[in-house]
Amino acid sequence: MDLKLLGKSAIVTGSTAGIGLAIAKRLAEEGVAVTITGRNQAKLDAAAAEIGGTVHPVLADPATAQGAAALIAAVPDTDILVNNLGIYEAKDFADISDEDWHHLFEVNVVSGARLSRHYFPRMLEKNWGRVIFIASESGLLPPAEMIHYGMTKSAQLSISRGLAEHTRGTGVTVNSVLPGPTRSEGIVDFIRSVVEDKDAPEAEREAEFFTKLRPLSLIKRLIEADEVGAMVAYLASPLAAATNGAALRVEGGMVPTIA
Repeated sequence: MDLKLLGKSAIVTGSTAGIGLAIAKRLAEEGVAVTITGRNQAKLDAAAAEIGGTVHPVLADPATAQGAAALIAAVPDTDILVNNLGIYEAKDFADISDEDWHHLFEVNVVSGARLSRHYFPRMLEKNWGRVIFIASESGLLPPAEMIHYGMTKSAQLSISRGLAEHTRGTGVTVNSVLPGPTRSEGIVDFIRSVVEDKDAPEAEREAEFFTKLRPLSLIKRLIEADEVGAMVAYLASPLAAATNGAALRVEGGMVPTIA
């Protein structure tokens, strides 16, 4: 399918691995000039080589005000902004410190708010643009083992919907994508940290994770990053012009509601 994105530009934060890298690759395949961000130049260069096409790596961390300013200085305008940067950890609620709360909020929520504050008004001026927040099903079903992470994902949904209210009658849309647990280097370590049998083979640990900690999953497996990338590429395209203010799930049926 031609998503009619040839010639568009995009920024994808947190894009040297995992979901962010998959999104950047999918957009580049559609002819989008993609800016990727990261904190490590070697990882940025490797990701750029893997993505191919027209890709612009920028060494910047939007989780800090200085990093966001550096990215904006390097790329002052874009058609598509994908706020993907995020971190997570498993921690008992009683052990989540004030610093933990603030750190996850700064990285997962404020980073996207900073960039949207700059790029969103410019999209409105052009009467075309896409802002996409990569949230999580944890924003709807906060996990008991990482409540502070779930809080940040709920906050992203609020920002996304609130921004969409400012797009009435324009060619700009703002949406969220809610992946479930997605295969990456980090998820392997995370699953090991929360299952009982930490020395079991990886496939058995994954099965235990979905049986005991994510029993509502309908697909009973990790989501692949390119499955999320495909949804984001569609939302970024002109074909998705009628989808606005929405939270679209790519979580394997873990949320047991129809709305």
